[in-house]
Amino acid sequence: MRAAWYERTGPAGEVLVVGEMPNPEPGPGEVRVKLATSGVNPSDWKARTGSRPMIAPRIIPHSDGAGVIDQVGDGVPDARIGERVWVWNGQWQRPFGTCATMITVPGTQAVKLPEGVSFEAGACFGIPLLTAYRALTTDGSVAGRRVLVTGGAGGVGHYAIQLARLLGAAQVLTTISSAEKAQHARAAGADATINYKSEDVVERIRVLTSDHGVDRIVDLDISSYGKLIPEIIAKDGLVAAYGSNSRQFEFEFSPMIVSGVGVRFFIVYELADDVRRAAEAHLTRLLEAGCLQHAIGATYPLDQIVEAHEAVEQGRHMGNVVVTM
Repeated sequence: MRAAWYERTGPAGEVLVVGEMPNPEPGPGEVRVKLATSGVNPSDWKARTGSRPMIAPRIIPHSDGAGVIDQVGDGVPDARIGERVWVWNGQWQRPFGTCATMITVPGTQAVKLPEGVSFEAGACFGIPLLTAYRALTTDGSVAGRRVLVTGGAGGVGHYAIQLARLLGAAQVLTTISSAEKAQHARAAGADATINYKSEDVVERIRVLTSDHGVDRIVDLDISSYGKLIPEIIAKDGLVAAYGSNSRQFEFEFSPMIVSGVGVRFFIVYELADDVRRAAEAHLTRLLEAGCLQHAIGATYPLDQIVEAHEAVEQGRHMGNVVVTM
């Protein structure tokens, strides 16, 4: 098979290599997926630069991808051969991810991709879509609630805006950094956008919510937004925090306890089995019904994996970046 890999961490142009590797064979309970696409997420380039230790001498990056099952291992029905699927956790706690023409994974990690949904879109589900869904469904419903999505033009944010609307949120607000990104977020269903570079976020939320505040915050960077929480959260509101640009940050205790705010930290790689199954089932229904928009910012062929990583690292594209096989 053809694959991209690195044998040491560092800049994309210095460590990423494209070449040939032996075809993987599925073990018991596994399927082999002939991949059409591989999603590039921020966590992928961060891992490549050394944000987490290498667990093997060679790493094929990327957790997300989509393709067709072409072989199955013992215990997996032959009927799955030929099934269109999307893959999650391809390179989580294992060395060989989706940036290759083939991957073997446990059968549960290859989820049926509804007809009419492209492989490019399928490469965006494992991290962006599941993260957005979990952030909006953990610890109670957002139906009838006011929701703030930070970074609404990003991969997770774009899905979170749509899902908040589909899940019955009364109001969906989002932060953005440009007029182009504001248009992108409104097209996804945001009621209003707040430019955090040029506007007072706290004051805008007070005005937009008539001083109620937001009941749920879907937060991509709690190290930046954490200090604003007491000023923008409604009484007993919830923050679903899935990212941080700093390893350490502080909350001021008194205003946090007065507001009764809850903070739910989570990482999509480690969702409980029952939570993940419920999310997959609900999202499959939404995908089959054609309810979701998929923002593919750019596609790159496998031979341009360096350019794909650099594009995500530098934020060149609005929407998800996908590598095609």
